[in-house]
Amino acid sequence: MALKKMMKKKYAIFWVGLVLLCGTLMALTTEAREMIDQTGRTVNVPESPKRVVSLAPSITEIIYDLGCEDRLKGVTTYSDFPEAAKALPKVGSYVYLDLEKIVSLKPDLCIGIKDGNPKETVMRLEALGIPVYAVNPRSLATIHSTVIEIGDLLEAPAAARRVADTMQERLDHVRRKVQTAGPRPRIFFQIGIAPIVSAGSDTFIHELIEAAGGVNLAGTYTGYPRFSFEEIVAAGPDMLIITSMDREQAFEEARNTWRKWHTIPAVKNDRIFLVDSNLFDRPTPRLMDGLEILARLIHPELDFDKDRQ
Repeated sequence: MALKKMMKKKYAIFWVGLVLLCGTLMALTTEAREMIDQTGRTVNVPESPKRVVSLAPSITEIIYDLGCEDRLKGVTTYSDFPEAAKALPKVGSYVYLDLEKIVSLKPDLCIGIKDGNPKETVMRLEALGIPVYAVNPRSLATIHSTVIEIGDLLEAPAAARRVADTMQERLDHVRRKVQTAGPRPRIFFQIGIAPIVSAGSDTFIHELIEAAGGVNLAGTYTGYPRFSFEEIVAAGPDMLIITSMDREQAFEEARNTWRKWHTIPAVKNDRIFLVDSNLFDRPTPRLMDGLEILARLIHPELDFDKDRQ
C-alpha cells in the first residue's frame, strides 16, 4: 500500500514538473496570437510554429498539400498519405493519443480534429502549455475553410488559397458536366459489411454522390444508418458502390454476395463497383479524386476531361 502511494506521489511530481517545464518553454517561444478554432475555443497560437504535431491523418494530408511538411514532427498511426508521412514519429491513433509521446516531440502547436480526438487529452496538452487548434470539417465547404485556416496557422496563405481554389474548380467542373447527363441513377453506397452501413445526408459521401450526378438511397437518413439485405433489395438501387481498404478481400466477397440478388438493377446491369475508402471519408482535398472517380462510374457516357479549366 505504501509503495502504491509512493508511486502515485512520484507520478504527480513528474506531471507537475512537466507542466512547469512546458510552461517555461512556451514562455521562451515567439509571441502568440489569439485565434478562435472551429470548435469556438480561443487558442494562443505561435506566430510562427516550427514544431507541429498532427492529431489526425486528414490534417497530415493537408499539411503536405500546403508544402509545410518540414514543420511536421509527429503524426497519428494511420497517417499513410503521402508515402513520406509513414516515416514520421507516431503519436498513437487519433482516438487513442499517446500524451507522453506527443510531449516528447516538443511541439509548439498541435492541430487536432473535433470528431475523434479525446477531449481529455486535448485538455491535458493545453495544461502543459501546448496549444491545440481544433478543426471540425463536416462538409465540402468546411474542408475548404479548414485548408485556408491551416494555411494561416502555418504561414502558407497563398499555398492554401491555391489548394482550396483547385478543389473548388474540380467540384464546379463535375457539377457542370453532370447537368448535361440523363437521369440520375439511384445509388447504394456500402461502407460496412456486418452490419451493412451506408452514408446519410450529413456526410461527405452524400455530397459527393449528389455532386457526381447520382441519388443517394440513404439520403433520407442522417449519420451512418444500417440496412438489411431485404431493405436494399426492395429499394432496387441502379448502382452498388462498396468501399475497400486493407480488407479488400472482404469487400470483394461482399460484391460476389450481391451478385446473387438478380432482381436488383445494379446486379442485372453489372454496376457494382469497389472504391478506395480513403478517397471518400477523409476530409481532405483528395475527396475531389473520389468525386471524379464517382462521376465517371455514374455517368460513363460523359467526357470529364473535356472543357476542363
